[in-house]
Amino acid sequence: MSKYDNRWQTVEVKVEAGIAWVTLNRPDKRNAMSPTLNQEMLQVLDAVEFDDEAKVLVLTGAGAAWTAGMDLKEYFREIDGGSDALQEKVRRDASEWQWRRLRMYNKPTIAMVNGWCFGGGFSPLVACDLAIAADEAVFGLSEINWGIPPGNLVSKAMADTVGHRRALHYIMTGDTFTGVEAADMGLVNSSVPLAELRDATIALAARLMDKNPVVLRAAKHGFKRARELTWEQCEDYLYAKLDQAQLRDPEHGREQGLKQFLDDKTIKPGLQAYKR
Repeated sequence: MSKYDNRWQTVEVKVEAGIAWVTLNRPDKRNAMSPTLNQEMLQVLDAVEFDDEAKVLVLTGAGAAWTAGMDLKEYFREIDGGSDALQEKVRRDASEWQWRRLRMYNKPTIAMVNGWCFGGGFSPLVACDLAIAADEAVFGLSEINWGIPPGNLVSKAMADTVGHRRALHYIMTGDTFTGVEAADMGLVNSSVPLAELRDATIALAARLMDKNPVVLRAAKHGFKRARELTWEQCEDYLYAKLDQAQLRDPEHGREQGLKQFLDDKTIKPGLQAYKR
């Protein structure tokens, strides 16, 4: 029995062999993101971040979908008539977990896209550090089909990962594309047959768990911030991250790596991580 069993209504969490499997669990709604789900995901991210057993977070969906995007009934229609304060809170909860928290999460994150991924789902997809999709997965930006432009930070997510022409094609037409095509355009790192998806994700997570977690966090945060800074700003920021990582690293990974390479001659850093 998992310590997280029955803790949330719309999200399921299990920690196995260092991997926190976070599953959007509304299969009857294709895991559409409702206000309740958005609130619960904020709690989930807090819980997993402070769980020492969880080394890598994998975000996936129950049933045939990763997520169909925002719940049109609960997120839009039922909230549209509410107060400005309510609408602001609902939007803030969605944005907080879907990109602000997830994008700079302290642990490595992998999106395991098992099926349908539509609309607002592109924000958490791109906010995850890495992504693997099933070949059979179906992606789409369907907002144009029901009268709105892409919401939240979906357009930003596309601009950060996909080329100009391709991004605009899918934004403007609402056409769908497969996991294979998503990998080809760089929206996900790779795609594999659905039957191999979980094993491929576990293998990738194992590689991440082999790395020094303090240095891994500094490396991913440094890259993401560097995309927003000038070259001059990056120089100061990235050197500060380097110094911070060394100061906060209880393993003293830099010293271990240098010793194992230069003195012990037991590793080749270009091909493998130092032995922890």
